Amino acid sequence: QLQFVESGGGLVQPGGSLRLSCAASGFSLDYYAIGWFRQAPGKEREGVSCISSGGSTKYADSVKGRFTISRDNAKNTVYLQMNKLKFEDTAVYSCAAATISYCSARPDYGMTYWGKGTLVTVSS
Repeated sequence: QLQFVESGGGLVQPGGSLRLSCAASGFSLDYYAIGWFRQAPGKEREGVSCISSGGSTKYADSVKGRFTISRDNAKNTVYLQMNKLKFEDTAVYSCAAATISYCSARPDYGMTYWGKGTLVTVSS
């Protein structure tokens, strides 16, 4: 059974950091592009970052320089290191695996397998 489990969300103050994890079971992430997405209350889902099977990365302009995506194929896990968090980063963060190995210009292109998400709240 294909499954993604996100973890690492929580409450953090502005300027703080969190590291999200996306652990896969039932399949190997090695050949998939993996994306992180977020959805804030009342807003549409947006692509945050993507990492290809070869390790190439893409970021939304709103998180460039603050967030870093990485993957550990041995642990079948993808991470999202989030630094200098802002109020507007508050959202449910989800990971997804694409049926392609590269990160498309359209963030959700090919994204087929989705996790349920983890809540990140940035508040003072």
